[in-house]
Amino acid sequence: MAAIRELGSPPHPSTPLPTPPAGRHPPQEPDGEPSPFARLVRGLAHETDRGEASLKGALAAGRAGVALDPTSLLALQAVIYRYAETMDLAAQLVEKASTGVKSIVQGQ
Repeated sequence: MAAIRELGSPPHPSTPLPTPPAGRHPPQEPDGEPSPFARLVRGLAHETDRGEASLKGALAAGRAGVALDPTSLLALQAVIYRYAETMDLAAQLVEKASTGVKSIVQGQ
């Protein structure tokens, strides 16, 4: 996994999440904290970015002829699995949100 990290994979999971662009603010709770939904979406976006960066790093390592040992390959498999799960969760979230919007529109 070290070869993959060297080629641009993201830092450790404790890295702070990116802030929204200027002029755009996530929905706020009365206490000033982002809503649970906003935190969920932000976390999904962060995990998606991490997964994409890891996959790009692995592809670059493969193109550069870097041989990965079995431990690195298992770590890469775990990264890919986590990325796939993140994408699945995001797809489910979009499906539920669109179904909710459809129900609201039909009720009017």
